[in-house]
Amino acid sequence: MSHGNPRSCAFAACSGVVPGNNADMAVFRRGSALLASLLALLPLMIAPPAHAQQPGMCRVVDVDFTAGGIAATAMNPELDLQIVAWLEKPSGEFVDTIYITQQTGRYGIGNRPGRFDFNAGPNWPYGRRVTVFPVWANRHGLHFPQIAFRNGDDSNLSHPADQSSREIHFCRPLQKTDVQWDTATCASAVFTDKGLFSSDMTIPLSGYPPRADVIPTAGMDSPSVEMYKTMNQFDAVSQATPRLGAAAEISWPIPTDLPTGDYVLFMEVALEQDFNGTYNPTRFKPPTNPEIPWSDYGVAYRGLPSVIYRVPFTISNTETIATGGDTYVGYGDPGPASDPGTGRTPVYYAPDGRIRPPDTTITTGVPGTGAERLQMTSRDGQTFRIRVDARPGPDYIPPAAPGVMAVDEAQASDVTLTFVAPGDDDMIGRVKGYDVRYLVGDTPIDDASFALANEAKFAGTIVSAGELQTITLHDLLPETQYSFAVRAFDDCHNTSTITRATFTTAPRKIGQVDACFVATAAYGSLLANVVEMLRRFRDRMLKRSVLGELAVETYYTFGPALAGVIGESDLLRSTARDALAPVVRWVRVVH
Repeated sequence: MSHGNPRSCAFAACSGVVPGNNADMAVFRRGSALLASLLALLPLMIAPPAHAQQPGMCRVVDVDFTAGGIAATAMNPELDLQIVAWLEKPSGEFVDTIYITQQTGRYGIGNRPGRFDFNAGPNWPYGRRVTVFPVWANRHGLHFPQIAFRNGDDSNLSHPADQSSREIHFCRPLQKTDVQWDTATCASAVFTDKGLFSSDMTIPLSGYPPRADVIPTAGMDSPSVEMYKTMNQFDAVSQATPRLGAAAEISWPIPTDLPTGDYVLFMEVALEQDFNGTYNPTRFKPPTNPEIPWSDYGVAYRGLPSVIYRVPFTISNTETIATGGDTYVGYGDPGPASDPGTGRTPVYYAPDGRIRPPDTTITTGVPGTGAERLQMTSRDGQTFRIRVDARPGPDYIPPAAPGVMAVDEAQASDVTLTFVAPGDDDMIGRVKGYDVRYLVGDTPIDDASFALANEAKFAGTIVSAGELQTITLHDLLPETQYSFAVRAFDDCHNTSTITRATFTTAPRKIGQVDACFVATAAYGSLLANVVEMLRRFRDRMLKRSVLGELAVETYYTFGPALAGVIGESDLLRSTARDALAPVVRWVRVVH
């Protein structure tokens, strides 16, 4: 699918090959793949250098707001806002991204495998959500290679087991009838295709980073995955999504080389399934059969587009406060509406990034939806949606080190640790946050290895100095030893020394796995074609006889414990597939 991208012609000329016969095309494809890898380094080459505050005089921009959203119902979990905030000069020159919710900034939902109009669901793993922040994605000036499925089938939710590694954040795609839908939890190990850099030069580059949380699995993930984290500079400012009705604060240390003067804060706010008479599943349909084979999984998500708020403010040598956002200034690209006759839309889509002026298609006056996605807040006699406080101040004292850590509870996949909290200035006040790292094994994390260790985003409630602080880690492997380290930072990003601990997770509980069981563990996904065939055979044939029912009950009794072990071992997964091969061949004949 061509987008008329002039870069594709330039790239072909640079390769010295004009695609023609099969041999030329093979060389061209290899050159394109190499070029895609080089393009992966582009954000690093053009990214501005990181700024670090030194103890002493500090300047900070604090942004206060209250999140809206859609409350949970009996059949739907709470729908959270996605938010990005950035600064520009009044002339329109982009300055910096100061905040982004972690689903986009860390977990890469804007640039992951799968077509952009895939359905959505709790912790949905696939589909590049290019319309989440279309204005920001076109203004920050960085470009990333598009991430695609390794087998090139971007319209399919099911992917080969030998191209799918363990998933530590997202769940498998769900139907609304699945018990995990309203709990929004992953009941067992899930395996997903983490994708690769697309070598198709007709596909535009992306304004969204790839996910930064993946630890590549050797022999399973593509070589592209090793570069994801290095490319993603937005992970540094990503934070957990604020909850519905919760007051939230952004605290951004102003770089020492940023001049005083007038600036503009922009906030782009998105919310999936925010429907009205204009933006709804009838007009913005998801892809349907026969275009994709899994259209009954998930629900349509494309509702009202992102809305934009704007607050001018001043950075000076004295504190300045500005409020705004009472009205939205426009909205982002909602993406193409589906052809009502087919429900089909493009697999790839590149929003234009323009701010569309307010119009009657955007819902106003209804809290939590449309233009009212941020709630009005009152403080110090002021009423606002967004409050910007730019202030200077001395900060010569870094936080004290977190206290000695104790393992409060170690389960098979989760651990809770506690320690005495430090203060913003040694043991006075309250720190701004914690930098949390971990490694598998008993090698302690030290100052030299801290930055290289795996990051675990802190999402708890920060307590005052001297109180007991709790940190919980999720998605760990059972009966595995971990080395853990944490350090505190204040609002000027002065950091404490690190505090360390080691622990071993508990054994897996018997039956602690969902109904995917052995076949899913072997093939890597509930949506793998073989698993779907076996499941239908179970439902349509085995359950219609007494012996069939007995076989199913036996499988459900002994299957979970076995599947839990198989799902975490590549060797056992391969062995299980070999063992299931005769059954699969027989079912293909009789199914």
